[in-house]
Amino acid sequence: MWKSNLVILSFLFIFLSAAMAQDAGDKTGTQTKSEAATAFQNACEQDLVQARQAFEALKAISGPKTIATVLVPMNDLDIILDRRLNLTSLYQAVHPDPGVREVAAKYEQEFSKLETELQLSRPVYDAISAVDVSGEDATTRYYVSKTLRDFRRSGVDKDPATREKIQKLQEDLVKIGQDFSKNIREDVRSIKLDSPDQLAGLPQDFIENHQPGPDGKITITTDYPDYFPFIAYAKSDPLRFELYKKYRNRGYPANETVLHDMLAKRYELAKILGYKNYAYYVTEDKMIKNPEAAGNFIKRVSEIAEKSAATDYRELLRRLQVENPAAKEVGDWQKTYIGELVKKENYDFDSQALRQYFAYDRVRDGLFKITGHLFKVSYKKADVPVWDKSVEPYEIWSGDTLIGRFYLDMHPRKDKYKHAMMSQVVTGVEGRQVPEAALVCNFPGGDGTPGLMEHEQVETFFHEFGHLLHHIFAGRQQWVGISGIKTEWDFVETPSILLQEWAWDPAILKMFARNEAGEVIPDDLINKMNRTRKFDLGLNTEQQMFYAAISLNFYNQDYTKFDPLTTMKKLQAEYTPFQYVDDTHMYVSFGHLDNYSAIYYTYMWSEVIAKDLFSVFQKEGMNNSAVATRYRKLILEPGGSKDAASMVKEFLGRDFSFDAFEQWMSTQTD
Repeated sequence: MWKSNLVILSFLFIFLSAAMAQDAGDKTGTQTKSEAATAFQNACEQDLVQARQAFEALKAISGPKTIATVLVPMNDLDIILDRRLNLTSLYQAVHPDPGVREVAAKYEQEFSKLETELQLSRPVYDAISAVDVSGEDATTRYYVSKTLRDFRRSGVDKDPATREKIQKLQEDLVKIGQDFSKNIREDVRSIKLDSPDQLAGLPQDFIENHQPGPDGKITITTDYPDYFPFIAYAKSDPLRFELYKKYRNRGYPANETVLHDMLAKRYELAKILGYKNYAYYVTEDKMIKNPEAAGNFIKRVSEIAEKSAATDYRELLRRLQVENPAAKEVGDWQKTYIGELVKKENYDFDSQALRQYFAYDRVRDGLFKITGHLFKVSYKKADVPVWDKSVEPYEIWSGDTLIGRFYLDMHPRKDKYKHAMMSQVVTGVEGRQVPEAALVCNFPGGDGTPGLMEHEQVETFFHEFGHLLHHIFAGRQQWVGISGIKTEWDFVETPSILLQEWAWDPAILKMFARNEAGEVIPDDLINKMNRTRKFDLGLNTEQQMFYAAISLNFYNQDYTKFDPLTTMKKLQAEYTPFQYVDDTHMYVSFGHLDNYSAIYYTYMWSEVIAKDLFSVFQKEGMNNSAVATRYRKLILEPGGSKDAASMVKEFLGRDFSFDAFEQWMSTQTD
């Protein structure tokens, strides 16, 4: 996933420059918490004053409208907005100081307000429209065309009273989004175990890290490092069920009202802008173009996965009936645990046996080695301030040239973002600033333990690092508005999904997967792991289509005639074989309903394209740096300076198709 705070997507992400980190960083203990918040506020306020002055100057341009008098000042203003919106969003998600998080929330609202004012400014729009770019390079022409389109989509051509309504709605939506995320992030629930015996089935390192507290109870929380191992391995069905319900109710009931307000205001905004509903608005500038096409895509993928999903479910039910002969269906809280038993017994694969080869540090270093070879870059530890002592800063070099910087915030802590994302910190601008990014994850480790990872977490690491490389390689444009990951939103996941394939390749895995004794992961275990890839793929694909359908159907209708719980139940019955569990409300913790709104389908759309791109690497070699270099040049480096379909066509030599994806899905049922 990646995160964005600009009007157009810029999957996922938040960026932190070294200068900005210094504003509110830990300063190796030299600042108190209140000093950090004050310093950050002062830096934000200084940038806000500078940005407002730049905005007023743009509105007041009276002479010739040229690149020098209009586009360059516009670029300067966008650079300020970009760095502050990125950093304020990041700090709300990760900063350990609540004072800094509070300041960040306040100034995200202020900078978002200014950005909306800019997008609704008729004088600025008219000035850009008056610039003659007919003789300029293709990138500049594309930038101006895209910028003017986004002004129009924002409502710049509406009358003053309507623009004022749009401004207020956008300001309200920023606050609503902040509340929605905060309610999820801070709602950590737990169950209490009476005895270590109730940890039966879990890995030994998990058991050792969960000792009884002063009350004699063992606490298991809904945070990722607790929840996913417990739901996968704990033998106690009642305890898994109890934790599942806690997890599925994070953010409830607080986010019921927040979500209602979000849907209502986005519906109102879409109607004011001339769209039937928000789904029409948000899909218009994507590759897919409209919600009907998105709905058809969701159904098509679901139909492709249907046969495989039915086979998967029958296997799960047969295995559950060994445990409980009276079972007529598999519960949603049971599918992961029973799936692990099926893999172990039917495929002779024990995922716990795999974990010993995936200590966090080895995975990180292996990822650096692999991508360094593929893309001809090197990684070096950076000496820059960070927001928490656990964060690792790095530089990325191409020969003797620094091309980017990134921060690894990879382990859980109190009040930190609970999922995984690549967050932009600084968008690179050619000749002015190198791109910077942060990976925010919740993997094991960072606490003195080896941090043994599930293979799924390894895959997630590769995925998010794919976003990071895309952002850094794409950060060489002149105009910040098309630099970095500002491609179409339904293409932005493609490079990250593609890089996941390297986490499955035997030769690649053997480059870094070693246990504590230094033994390389055996071929037999890798082969078994890859065999299990065919199991659960259909069900997992259907689950993704369920999420995509929630996303689309929550936004493609009049919110006043819509009940989220009823809609969710209907869609769950349509897309998955797992029954709704009473008194659960997963949609209030489905953070994508805020930042992705109606377009969660983009993950699977990107997967279809990624499978097509991967066919080239399958043919020419996973470790082939020549192919990777061409991919970097044609797909990653252009960023938002070209439309996605044309980049893909240039790399493939043809338009992308469903063929590779359908073949991939069909092989899973062979």
